Amino acid sequence: MTRTLPLWRSMLFVPITNERFLAGAPSRGADAIQLDLEDSIPPDHKEEARSRVRDAAAGLATKGIDVVVRINRPWRQAIRDIEASVCQAVSALTLPKVPDARHVVAIGEILDELERERGLPPGHTGLVAMIETAEGLAEMRAIAAAPRVLGITVGAEDLAVSMGMVPDVDSLYVPNVMAVAAARAAGCLPIGYIGSVAGFTDLDAYRQVIRRARRLGFVGGFCIHPAQVAILNEEFAPSSAEVEEAMAIVAAFEAGLREGRGAVRHNGRMLDLPVVEQARALIARRQLIERQGANS
Repeated sequence: MTRTLPLWRSMLFVPITNERFLAGAPSRGADAIQLDLEDSIPPDHKEEARSRVRDAAAGLATKGIDVVVRINRPWRQAIRDIEASVCQAVSALTLPKVPDARHVVAIGEILDELERERGLPPGHTGLVAMIETAEGLAEMRAIAAAPRVLGITVGAEDLAVSMGMVPDVDSLYVPNVMAVAAARAAGCLPIGYIGSVAGFTDLDAYRQVIRRARRLGFVGGFCIHPAQVAILNEEFAPSSAEVEEAMAIVAAFEAGLREGRGAVRHNGRMLDLPVVEQARALIARRQLIERQGANS
């Protein structure tokens, strides 16, 4: 399935009822602002939070920021959240505790109806699926391949509860690598890193976590503190040195092809097609980031 995927290196959670955080959100540099209707909103403030979504999203969208809304999981709340959120300014919904692909399809049917009613193009509202239960973990590949899914991520704390495990680098490694594999197979974004979204007090350690995530194949991550945004944007982007080396690899390989050679030696390394494809993907990633920067 071919999908047009967004550039979401950094997705900053903002509690929609916090006026100060909301006012400051456009200046934080995040690729996407995730308006939260779930964990950061107490039960008796849910309706107030829903009433603010459209105005808040419209204000952010006019500044060129992608807006994502995290909804609640219980169906009665989820439906009210969806009805409050579907509009031109909202690019996607984040779905917590997704159990299987059927759940995603059911959400999609609601979105189909609302988009028709509100004059939005079919498929306007994408989905980010959060894998936070043992049930969802077992269904990850089907979830990633479901209609409208732009990305999947592992919710460390909730998954740890469901699995009866401690959320650390050992227990979270396999679920996160599974998420990367599922996302890549389905053609959607692998979002996340091996660690807690709440880990922002030691930014040097956080940077190392994000560097590892990129090496594992992730392309972006959630964050809850503005100080994390720049780290995500930097570490989920190729450096100038990496781009320079990638361009040299491609040039050397193409020169070899013109000479009738399928593998060439470059800086003490043999270059064959898989190495070159990695280099081309890195260059394309840099070009995508530069285009988005030019258009923002």
